[in-house]
Amino acid sequence: MNNLSRIKQVSLMVGDIATLYIALTLTLWLRYGDLFYANLINTHIDPFTILFMAWIVVFYIAGLYDLKFLKNGLEFEKAYWYALVANIVTAALFFYLIPYFGITPKTNLLIFFFIFGGINYFWRQIYNFILLKTGAANRVLMVGSNKTAQEAVEHIQNNPQLGYQISYWMKEGLEDKEFNHLAQIILSHNINTVVIPAHLKKDSRSAKLIYKILVLGIEVTELSRLYEIIFHKIPLAELEEVWFLENLVNKHKVYELVNGPMEIIAALILGILLFPLGILIAILIKLTSPGPVIFKQTRIGKNEREFTIYKFRTMSVDAEKDGPQWANYQQDERATWIGKILRRSHLDELPQLWNILKGELSFVGPRPERPEFVVKLRKELPYYDLRHLTKPGISGWAQINYRYAASAEDAYQKLQYDIYYLKNNSPLLDFLIIIKTIKFLITNNT
Repeated sequence: MNNLSRIKQVSLMVGDIATLYIALTLTLWLRYGDLFYANLINTHIDPFTILFMAWIVVFYIAGLYDLKFLKNGLEFEKAYWYALVANIVTAALFFYLIPYFGITPKTNLLIFFFIFGGINYFWRQIYNFILLKTGAANRVLMVGSNKTAQEAVEHIQNNPQLGYQISYWMKEGLEDKEFNHLAQIILSHNINTVVIPAHLKKDSRSAKLIYKILVLGIEVTELSRLYEIIFHKIPLAELEEVWFLENLVNKHKVYELVNGPMEIIAALILGILLFPLGILIAILIKLTSPGPVIFKQTRIGKNEREFTIYKFRTMSVDAEKDGPQWANYQQDERATWIGKILRRSHLDELPQLWNILKGELSFVGPRPERPEFVVKLRKELPYYDLRHLTKPGISGWAQINYRYAASAEDAYQKLQYDIYYLKNNSPLLDFLIIIKTIKFLITNNT
């Protein structure tokens, strides 16, 4: 099921790349009338290829390759045109700040902007329309009904471009009067995917019925897997301990062994480059409020080890005189005026480069929590301690997909994203998280 989503995303990206080069060709032809005049193709193809790579990254940051976002409507329109404007600004800066290529195509960029905008917008509208109208490739028979199943069904019905259609729903599960007629229902509704709760596999009668339908070429998947694919998080309510043994044990050791030295080098380089900015922030904090520049706090890291995390101080020194409490990053009255700016820009996190150099943090991983809250949350949330299987991070999958945690319910939702990251972490996923983090730094959507 997930392979189809990747095919859709790759085909969309290929279409975007094609329209980029078509637009460049038309621009040069309209401007000069001869593509080979003064070696035009050779002088433009290399710099524009580099630029196009950056444009694709901007489109990704804007969410324009996220299938749930690919619906023609106001939300898509805003994201598309904002991304296009950001790309033309990127292009202008690229050519005027990097004179290496010897061209400053001001007029060409303007012409290219309108040609590409028109062609690509038309391509995108057609693609979105096709996703909605060609029908679902995955025609689903859903077995059982609970909060997780209802959430999945509602999301699928509201987002047909994901490629799923709930063709039949046996809400009563094993007790459904039609359960004994699975094969007939599958054939009559042209179903190719059966989604079952995990516990059905333990029932001998249901297991035999499901086994029989395999000869029909039907894909049988667990509800937790479908939920993971469409929401990019793990439904904790559907899992048992065996799932974690199959998916998480010893998964991170090799990756962390390779990733660790690279992160230390990156943190060292960033620390040197951003040192002047850090000095300026320190001076502003010292001038605007009494107290230390650096805020230190105990957090829980990998293997439940305590460590001290460093931040630029954003609150008054007596902010927690009544004890630890959830922080509301959007409306926290305890924050100083410069602290609010640092929080919204996330510049208060800069000192955590030192934590990376010490091997206590990664750039990407579950956000480390305070001991007081860990004690509370491990009692309330199932499998909470699994977050400590890997090093925590400055940013993470939960941070870019969910708002700041201000309650146990928020922590539960973020935990589902954290477990997804633990199951699927890889250099590519880390890179995509870092790219998406840039979007949040720019738009302040955390």
